[in-house]
Amino acid sequence: MYAINEDLKTGKYKSVYLLYGPEGYLVRRYRDKLLNAFCGSSSKKALSDDMNFNAFIGKEVTVGQVIDLAETLPFFAERRVILIEDSGLFMKDGDKLAEYLADKPETTVFIFVESAADKRSKLYKAVTNAGHAAEFRVQDEDTLKRWIVSIVRKENKQITVRAVEALLERTASDMELLSKELEKLFCYTQEKDSIDLPDVEAICTTVIGNHIFDMISAMANKNQMEALRLYYELLALREPPMKILSLIGRQFAQMLMIKDLRNRGFDKRKIAEKTELKPFIVDKYMGQAAKFSTATLKAAMEDCVNFDDAVKKGNLSDRMCVELLLVKYSGKSE
Repeated sequence: MYAINEDLKTGKYKSVYLLYGPEGYLVRRYRDKLLNAFCGSSSKKALSDDMNFNAFIGKEVTVGQVIDLAETLPFFAERRVILIEDSGLFMKDGDKLAEYLADKPETTVFIFVESAADKRSKLYKAVTNAGHAAEFRVQDEDTLKRWIVSIVRKENKQITVRAVEALLERTASDMELLSKELEKLFCYTQEKDSIDLPDVEAICTTVIGNHIFDMISAMANKNQMEALRLYYELLALREPPMKILSLIGRQFAQMLMIKDLRNRGFDKRKIAEKTELKPFIVDKYMGQAAKFSTATLKAAMEDCVNFDDAVKKGNLSDRMCVELLLVKYSGKSE
């Protein structure tokens, strides 16, 4: 990322770029920055009329066709730009293109955008030899907090610490969702010079994962009415009961894993590394897991599997299964 920023700053570009990783928001942002630098636009619609730009999306990309286009000289322009997205070529079948990159025309620029890339592949090594490969990982909590504050300051506003934390909780730290929620907040607070917790609570969407967390918290606290209220709220939002059941089961599994790691002496940082969860999420799950015994967590996971099976066999309705699960674990004594 830093290398690409330096290229954008100096105007000295490589002829091959690979942007990949789980943080899709940053991947798309840097893709658009490069397209704008090379083509004067990041709009796919505008670029579709550019005879010196070609885009290949998906795994049906034909390497031979890509090479034929790459061999074509740009028409009254300095470069021909070829964008290849979600091809899967960095996981398999990329050897032919890797060989070509070593001897391609200097006038052709490749921009690869992938969700994942095997660093051992010939194509990955060919890209690093000819240009830059940038991995965009999910950002940690501190980085996201700084990013939020910087975006808010660009709007000549301030934001309180509690508002930042509430925003992260409501978006599950998804940068794409964070960006959209910040836009809503700027519109909502256009007459104010600061954003505080009530603003976030009034305007920002709560993702389903937060509802599930609150639902399990209600179960842990034996608050049956609250657990059911949250469930019916999700149903009103047209969330499928089987999706809710799956998410409940996944959270029980995460709590069990965290509880086991904690019992084995791992601290919060090590648990975050092993589970690939953000530290503040681990902290919240640790608090929840402490209210359930290991036996109860295992039983709840088994019930989730059994209820799923009962729905698939037609023995119970999907809505009833989740209700039974909530009632059982919000009223059962440890």
